[in-house]
Amino acid sequence: MKKLVALAFVALFSMSAMAQQVDMRRKISVSGSAETEVTPDIIYLSISLKEYLKDNNSKKKVDITTLENQLFNAIQSAGIPKENLMINNLSSYNYATEKKKDPDFLVSKQYRLKVTDLNKWNAIIGAVDPKGVAYTNIDSYDYSKIEALKKELKIKAIQAAKAKGAYMAEALGDHLGSAIDVQEVNNENYPQPMYRANVMMKSAYAGDAAEAPAPEIDFKKIKLNYVVNVVFELK
Repeated sequence: MKKLVALAFVALFSMSAMAQQVDMRRKISVSGSAETEVTPDIIYLSISLKEYLKDNNSKKKVDITTLENQLFNAIQSAGIPKENLMINNLSSYNYATEKKKDPDFLVSKQYRLKVTDLNKWNAIIGAVDPKGVAYTNIDSYDYSKIEALKKELKIKAIQAAKAKGAYMAEALGDHLGSAIDVQEVNNENYPQPMYRANVMMKSAYAGDAAEAPAPEIDFKKIKLNYVVNVVFELK
């Protein structure tokens, strides 16, 4: 009997505790949003340079050193820090040996360049022998003040939710109280860059580098959109 009484007491205590945990406050749930678009100001480009034979004559080879010097000089003239250019890959780790075996062996190198001004990029690629440019690609891009922008948008989204909650509460004859719960929905959108690049030049141009048109690159903007769901107490 004592055990039954003890069990009944425990059950009653548990039910009482659960009842005390039920939130009886009157609440209203609203959402707020904020969005903006920004143009990327940091672009990472990949550049592949490759040796080639003039008129298919191995004695008239344009070697990788010549092409590299053109690229380095163009970057220096554009005022871009040298640390912004990195070597990504070599066509062959033992290309010196390959050259000894085959005089016609053509070395290629891939680079990664960080730029903040596409006009400078146009000038850089235009200064390199177009026949020595195997390809260029846009690897990635970003916005330098992205974190500050995210913070600003989240604050605006919460403010929008609060304003919405206030007029909805007023329509009910109530007043908006403190926030009980806040949840954010991340809708960041980094679109693929839209660009036109006239740099697939293995055989596209027969003239000098000066005759090659500079590549045209058009970017879509980075769109940031934040939605915040907020639960407010009604008073």
